[in-house]
Amino acid sequence: MNIDKLIDKKFCSLNFRDLCNAPVEALAGVSVKDAKALNQAFGITTIGQLADLKFVKWASAIRTLADEECDTEEQLAKESLLDDAVEMTFPASDPISVDAGITRIEVAPEKVDAHIDHQAAGEVEEHTRKAAASKGR
Repeated sequence: MNIDKLIDKKFCSLNFRDLCNAPVEALAGVSVKDAKALNQAFGITTIGQLADLKFVKWASAIRTLADEECDTEEQLAKESLLDDAVEMTFPASDPISVDAGITRIEVAPEKVDAHIDHQAAGEVEEHTRKAAASKGR
C-alpha cells in the first residue's frame, strides 16, 4: 500500500516514527475539526495515541475475531438445507452433460481392470520381470 494515500501531502516526507508523533489530522480524511473532537472525547492528539487507544484496539480485535468466527447453528442449518436442495436438483451421480440432449447415463460404462489398464501397469510389470530375468543370466 502506498503511504501517500493514507497521509496528507504535507506529511508525506516524514518517516514512520515522526508520523506517530504527527497530529491526527495528518491522516487523510481526518479534518482539524475531527481531530479536535477526538482530543475532547479521548484526549488524543497524535496518530500514535490514536493507534494506542484501547477502544480502537478493542474494535480491531472484535473485527478480526468476527472474520474468524465459526458459523452459528442457524447458518449451518441453512447451508445444510441449501446443500440438500442442490443435491436433489443436481445429484452427484449425474455426469456432466456433454450434449444438451444428454441429461443422464442410465447404464454405467464397463469398468476396466486397473491392473491391466492403469497407465499400462501390466506392461510395466512384464518389462520389469523380463529385465530381472535377463540380469539373472
